[in-house]
Amino acid sequence: MLGGKLVNLRIMEKEDLPVLKEWDNEIGIMGEYEPIIQETKADLERQFDKTTEGQWFFIEKKDGTKIGLIAHFVGHGTVMGYAILPDERGKGYGGEAIEIIVDYLFLTKNIVRIQAETHPQNVASKSVLEKAGFQKEGIIRKSFFSRGVWRDTAMFSILREEWKEPRILTRTN
Repeated sequence: MLGGKLVNLRIMEKEDLPVLKEWDNEIGIMGEYEPIIQETKADLERQFDKTTEGQWFFIEKKDGTKIGLIAHFVGHGTVMGYAILPDERGKGYGGEAIEIIVDYLFLTKNIVRIQAETHPQNVASKSVLEKAGFQKEGIIRKSFFSRGVWRDTAMFSILREEWKEPRILTRTN
């Protein structure tokens, strides 16, 4: 488990997938900028089983309450994605989770950059990325279809030399 002051990141196990299925299948949980997803437990299991170059984590409060998820995938670049339950947004949990995963990736993987995308109008997501040291690189026009329209995404990244040192995790943890 990766620990911060507000939250812990606990690696997701296959038996945890029903919680993720519930979140994915409930239209407002992942946020207004995300696609509407309806998938079965078997769909999620196939995705989980195919993930060899990445990890999925639950974001948990210190009492163990699951309040979101964060994942990374190493391949063509290192991509990070995250979501916080609506009632838990705006409390600093997402920002701390991003800082933890950035520390974890730069301390454990031989990578030079981590990237994340968000909707250009998602002010909260852009803000937490920037506070964690990410810089906006540009807009990817009509990059995915969601809720009946083609949507743009804003690309953000942080480079190893911009990170410099851990914010939450230490080199000795």
